[in-house]
Amino acid sequence: MMAELTTGQRVARARRRLGWDQAQLAASVDRSVSWVSKIETGRLPLDRMSVLGQIAEVLGVEVVELTGQPYRHETAELDSGHAAIPGLRLALQQATMPGGAALIAMTDVPALPELTSRVEAAERLRQDAKFAALGDVLPQILRDLVVLCDVAEGEDVPRAESLMLRASHMARVSSNLLGHHDLGWSAVQRELVAAERAESPILRAAARWDLCGLWLHEGELGAARDMARQALDDLEPHMGTADQTLRALWGAMHLRAAVAWSRLWDRPEAESHLAEARQAAAGVPEDGNAFQTQFNAVNAEIHSVEVSLELGHPRDVLSRAELVNVGRIASGERQSHFWVCTAVGQMMNGKSAPAADAILRADAIAPQHVRNRPIARNLVDDLRSTDKHAHTAEIRRLAASMKLG
Repeated sequence: MMAELTTGQRVARARRRLGWDQAQLAASVDRSVSWVSKIETGRLPLDRMSVLGQIAEVLGVEVVELTGQPYRHETAELDSGHAAIPGLRLALQQATMPGGAALIAMTDVPALPELTSRVEAAERLRQDAKFAALGDVLPQILRDLVVLCDVAEGEDVPRAESLMLRASHMARVSSNLLGHHDLGWSAVQRELVAAERAESPILRAAARWDLCGLWLHEGELGAARDMARQALDDLEPHMGTADQTLRALWGAMHLRAAVAWSRLWDRPEAESHLAEARQAAAGVPEDGNAFQTQFNAVNAEIHSVEVSLELGHPRDVLSRAELVNVGRIASGERQSHFWVCTAVGQMMNGKSAPAADAILRADAIAPQHVRNRPIARNLVDDLRSTDKHAHTAEIRRLAASMKLG
């Protein structure tokens, strides 16, 4: 039943559960009754996470209750790793419980170099948004790392824990994409433990960056904002060094803060953090990707597009998008994210034709990413109801694959 409801219908259901009428919901989010009516009937899409998060907060529900996640698809490829969730959950339970290594039957301890190569290969799948293929290998990588971290000694401890953090990050990203936010939290918990065991400020910053990402997915904007502030305060004393990894994590944390502030509709703060990130990006390689942050100049500009979108400034979305050389970032996930944001911005500007073109570009690059994103799904649902573009048949096929009707 839930899978068949639209986002607007889920909003209406949560509102009625509180015993509210549309006027009460409208007043609580500082909108008109007409706006609420259009949201609930699907005549107006929920096209920003900032708005979706605000509605979830006032209705006292989690964001996933309104989005209907997790979504399931017709083919194993587009199902984006759902089949791996039970194995991933068990591996993370073993990774986070005391003595978890003793529960894993293994005759030989995995070698550090071999596991390093496997983690690097998995990271390429993550950046290409090939989450089904990632799900095939990640649970076993995590189990092997549980054993390795348990027996590691001396200089191998920080190396093993760094691999555990990187693998747990991939588990967090996969879990949040698929709507299993509780599993994402387990992954981040293990990242934080890895940082403490390694006694590394770099790993600590990487884990906190991921914790901010988790909270942004969950709509916990105040928590994400405050974590970014604390992490930046702790990183600042180290910024006098020439360490490019620290500089990249500093810049990536500013991007997290910019998104959090934009979803809280504070433009000065959001733009201030964007400016800091741009400055930091000038000191890292063009293809920078420290700890899977993809922190570099192109990604800073992709974030500027997202910030304008969340702030509700569609003209800025398009003007900033024109300046992004998105082909220069080596991440299908980031490229796809850019095109989704651009598509939503085009639709907010009343331009359905370029919106349809952009969302189809996003889907062509990373379908497993697009088809699990609530905002992309809402946009496709909106586009299929209009014939003011030349991609009607393609959009309807995409909507059908998303089970949108």
